[in-house]
Amino acid sequence: MTFLSILCALLIEQLKPLRADNLIYLEIKNLAARMEAWFNAGQADHGRLGWFVMMLVLMVPTALIYWVITRISPLLAMGWNILIVYLTLGLRHYSHYFTSIQIALNKGDDATARMLLGDWTKKDTVGMEANEIIRIAVETALVTTHRHVFGVFFWFLMPVGPACAVMYRVAEYLARAWNEPEHMKNETFGDFAAKAFYWMDWIPVRLTAIAFAIVGNFEDAIYAWRNFAERWKDEAIGIILSAGGGAMGVRLGAPAEIAVNVLPIDATTVDSMASETESPPGEEATVRALQSTVGLVWRALLLWMMLLLALSLAVWLG
Repeated sequence: MTFLSILCALLIEQLKPLRADNLIYLEIKNLAARMEAWFNAGQADHGRLGWFVMMLVLMVPTALIYWVITRISPLLAMGWNILIVYLTLGLRHYSHYFTSIQIALNKGDDATARMLLGDWTKKDTVGMEANEIIRIAVETALVTTHRHVFGVFFWFLMPVGPACAVMYRVAEYLARAWNEPEHMKNETFGDFAAKAFYWMDWIPVRLTAIAFAIVGNFEDAIYAWRNFAERWKDEAIGIILSAGGGAMGVRLGAPAEIAVNVLPIDATTVDSMASETESPPGEEATVRALQSTVGLVWRALLLWMMLLLALSLAVWLG
């Protein structure tokens, strides 16, 4: 039932992608904002309490509905699974940005590509060269795919899968919403949310990296993962991008990211240090890297589905 639920949810999403600004997502974002307003009194413990309350509000109803309908009908339970996977997946939420950037760059329209990348990443893209646009688009696609697809798959396989899938996606959002906005960067309220998501994502991140290595250039992916992942400020992102870049033969990461944690650095010495530090394997990102990214993601997705099918058959036959 797990394999069929994920397969059906993927097919439905291909036919009817769920918008990133849909009503359910907006309500969850509003709830997270209210939790922060209610609980944030300037201490980390308040963030921990707000995180657990948020999870209970969303996970308990999901788990209760699943528990009730499994005792009524397996088909109803499968329908509930499909709905939850459909709501928690995000393979097509942002793919239009990636596709549109690829089309713009193929036409030589760097201005449109910069605008689309800025809308997608919420970063300042003014003055970016084509290679930098491509690199950031590839990096964003790999990280987004992991957090919106492969991480969801892993947690959906856990007991009470629908509730666990909801937990993972909400935890990922809280780790961003309670830490990344300008007014939250100096707050301790989001510390627990960041730590909780780090540990929830510890195994899925490594499984995603292994999947990239298997379906890509295995030796370069493993070499980059072992030697360069820790040089990113964010360990999880470093693992995904080093393994993904190595699997495609594309060098990912800005000079500051490649050099970080090797030696103490400041803004005036990043470029000189990066030139003296060994770089990850692969070539500089070109337009071909965009198509390579699409192929890598779909091959990794196929690998996950084959493993899920084998697991489902083993459980069924056993």
